[in-house]
Amino acid sequence: MKEFVLFVTFSVVLSLGGSFGEFTAHDCRQLGFIKAQLLCSSCAKLPDFGLEDIKDHCLECCQEDSLPVEVKKYPKAVLEVCTCKFGAYPQIQAFIKSDRPSKFPNLQIKYVRGLDPTVKLLDKSGNVKETLSITKWNTDTVQEFFETHLENTKSEDDFLRTNEI
Repeated sequence: MKEFVLFVTFSVVLSLGGSFGEFTAHDCRQLGFIKAQLLCSSCAKLPDFGLEDIKDHCLECCQEDSLPVEVKKYPKAVLEVCTCKFGAYPQIQAFIKSDRPSKFPNLQIKYVRGLDPTVKLLDKSGNVKETLSITKWNTDTVQEFFETHLENTKSEDDFLRTNEI
């Protein structure tokens, strides 16, 4: 699998025309990185996971950690998954089967036959703005992502109905 990833990465780099220097957002997207959200400190951790081969490309796409990163919030999200693949993605199954999705009323879980787990982030009109593969995410990562990237839907009078202080 590692060889396949390296082959695909190398192929994408060649298709970029051999350009050197900092990659554009489009170039980084083709390499599997989201330039606007990638911090250089994350690139430094790649060797810990046996991914030192893509560290140089990561460093070309990352933002310095000292710069404030604006986190884009979305009003809606759809987690798409196939139940037939729950065995291959037990962490995603654990998230879906737990009470965690109920914490996000603007999250819809959609079962699509044969699909690997993905998250689609939507605007207010329901148009897809970003699509992310979550095949390597664990349960906590999925929850943290939604806490960070989904708009809070609680209204100010929610505390009266739920008895929260």
